[in-house]
Amino acid sequence: MTEKSQKNILWFSEVGIGDIPLVGGKNASLGEMFCQLTSKGINVPDGFALTVNFYWKFIKANGLDKILSEIFKSLNSKSVKSVQEVGKSARSAIEGASFPEDLKKELFSSYAKLSQKHSIENVDVAVRTSGVAEDMPNASFAGQFETYLNIKGPENLLEAVKKCFASFFTDRAIAYREEIKIDHLKIGLSVGVQKMVRSDLGASGVMFSCDTESGFGNVVLINGSYGLGENIVKGRVDPDQFYVFETTLKKGSKPIIEKRLGAKLVKMVYTAKSLPTGRQAKNPTKNIAVSKKDRERFSISNEDILILAKWSTIIEDHYQKSMDSEWAKDGKTNQLFIVQSRPETVQSKKNFNVLEEYILDKSKVKSQKSKVLVEGLSVGSKIGQGRANRILNVKEIDKFKEGEVLITDMTDPDWVPVMKIASAIVTDSGGRTAHAAIVSRELGIPCIVGTGNATRVIKTGKNITVSCAEGEQGKVYEGIIPFEIKKIDISKIEKTKTKIMMNLGEPDQAFSLSFIPNDGVGLAREEFIIANSIKVHPLALINYKKLNSTLKNKINKLTLGYPDKVQFYIDKLAEGIGKIGSAFYPKPVIVRFSDFKTNEYRSLVGGKLYEPEEENPMLGFRGASRYYNPKFKPAFILECKAIKKAREDFGLENIRVMVPFCRTVEEGRKVLEIMAQNGLKKGENNLKVYVMAEIPANVILAEKFLEIFDGFSIGSNDLTQLALGIDRDNSEISNVGNEKDKAVKELIEEAIKVCQNNNKYCGICGQAPSDFPDFTEFLVEQEIESISLNPDSVLKTIIMVAEKEKQLNKKT
Repeated sequence: MTEKSQKNILWFSEVGIGDIPLVGGKNASLGEMFCQLTSKGINVPDGFALTVNFYWKFIKANGLDKILSEIFKSLNSKSVKSVQEVGKSARSAIEGASFPEDLKKELFSSYAKLSQKHSIENVDVAVRTSGVAEDMPNASFAGQFETYLNIKGPENLLEAVKKCFASFFTDRAIAYREEIKIDHLKIGLSVGVQKMVRSDLGASGVMFSCDTESGFGNVVLINGSYGLGENIVKGRVDPDQFYVFETTLKKGSKPIIEKRLGAKLVKMVYTAKSLPTGRQAKNPTKNIAVSKKDRERFSISNEDILILAKWSTIIEDHYQKSMDSEWAKDGKTNQLFIVQSRPETVQSKKNFNVLEEYILDKSKVKSQKSKVLVEGLSVGSKIGQGRANRILNVKEIDKFKEGEVLITDMTDPDWVPVMKIASAIVTDSGGRTAHAAIVSRELGIPCIVGTGNATRVIKTGKNITVSCAEGEQGKVYEGIIPFEIKKIDISKIEKTKTKIMMNLGEPDQAFSLSFIPNDGVGLAREEFIIANSIKVHPLALINYKKLNSTLKNKINKLTLGYPDKVQFYIDKLAEGIGKIGSAFYPKPVIVRFSDFKTNEYRSLVGGKLYEPEEENPMLGFRGASRYYNPKFKPAFILECKAIKKAREDFGLENIRVMVPFCRTVEEGRKVLEIMAQNGLKKGENNLKVYVMAEIPANVILAEKFLEIFDGFSIGSNDLTQLALGIDRDNSEISNVGNEKDKAVKELIEEAIKVCQNNNKYCGICGQAPSDFPDFTEFLVEQEIESISLNPDSVLKTIIMVAEKEKQLNKKT
């Protein structure tokens, strides 16, 4: 037995990850970081741990071992009432006990030493419970025990420690230990005492070293809000959300690939100074409203985001696994700190060789006229449905029945019994790191958090469908909508000579789609980002100061956190592009410049001021013709700046660009000149610039177009329309022909051949390969370099292409 193992109190500087049996998971991790990672620039507040020896001496000095043993003899874990009675009796026994003088003296001495270190009389501390079986990859206690913040003075500290000991026997902790078969009376407890970070005057939050929903491991997800960290963990606030791409961050880039402003309605702060007698207010913390000005800005700066992300990568590299860390920013010193870190417990168990896809039957949504009741952040990628049960008070959870959908404001560990039997969960408050999100992930239940109004809109008894399978925005539909679940083992998928790429527009789906076998993205559409994330016409943002007050108010609501409206457009477009570029890095991601038609641009906020009404927008003011036109050129320059930011600031040199609907070679030259003037010069920093081959002129003059561009991406939709003279929006003539028409195939064959003869790239990104297997076989026969498909067609196409390539090899 070592000297350390016999101690009652150990400083963080004396503790490492191997000391979990002595100081529990939380304290062992704090000690590990304090000893090993502060030298790498990570700030960890100093403190000490009361070891399990301290706990057992307290228990035995009061005869609590025998008392608790008697109490637990009556436990019936299947009875909620029995768990409640046993828990209450156990907690009462601990709360009525006294500390032996030697333990009290040792605790007071350590607290005095910590106060001296910070030159503060009665330093304010956080007192946290640290279980010897918690924060392990196979057991997540997710807030089972209590934490006490802003504790000042020896007697208050002593009381907080006793409360931590008592919290070992909360109803939820007893139920959880019963479930994972841990003996209540054979495992000890540790308590951490740590210098408070004055985040009540600053900000705090949680971060994961992977994407919590898809398991994509090369990003850091950061949630942040004002005040002490309890609100984020308990889901009381809708926090700011940030994503940072780890791979290029490590190379020195600044890849903040998403910034999402949260509501941040309240913040937790210190209640008051100690009372005159040295006592403390009953509640040392309280929640207050956040000012409108603070709500409408981000809780931390870009510099803070990047520092936290770097720390996350250092922690992850040290532990060699995905980690979940809590951080705090001191409002007095502006310093950042890591106050906790534990292994991530859900994605680490995931089998990435098996793709599981939940697919909602959208045709039924239309036929049943099911409207979307509420939206929020999706947790997981599943679908759940059933009878809604709105419960606002945990005391009423006995009214909840198995298979129902829980509708509530927020959850804490006391809600776990009903969460386990719910088909889905929907909350008003919280972000992706709130209690509801963490537990839902662990239980494999679809959950939508931060809807803001679910408890007002969804009444008990209503049948609903909760869909987390449509990207980052989760949707609650009215009624029961059919869905299917597809499971595919991708470990045996063959590699093909023909590159199989993906068509992608929605950045929120990029991380999860990256797990499908692929050779990159053949078409990333800017239109989705502009329509869904920006929603405002770029010229309205450029001319913001000249707009009327009604339009300004609309734009203000959509651009909260961005006083510079032009920068909003650049940043949001860059983030959307960056998210896709990061998900598939270092594979090529070909981004098409905006290809909205005038009617689509008119539908954006402010669009009617800048767009004409055209009889046939399909053949009108679209594509390359817009980019050099004086009316639209300023908006195109913003697109160039966004691409430049994604490539240079984010370090995503895998991003390539594509010019759509380029009618003449001269148009191509004009566009390339504007691009070069705005930091996107073809060939510099490995920038490839392709042109869409979607107009017969592109093929007829292929040699000329390839003199100025790096290759073709065939747009079979428009090429078919223009080769056959059919309007693809007109159903009356849709039966005339499609991409398989001989004229269209000859144009495609010629485009591929000219690219091959000139050693230029040639791929296809139109709809046809996703729809027609025999058309795909034709492309493989022509030895096209890449085929880009809708995500749901990728796997079946890879299998088909592999078979076709084998047949062609046999013939040769």
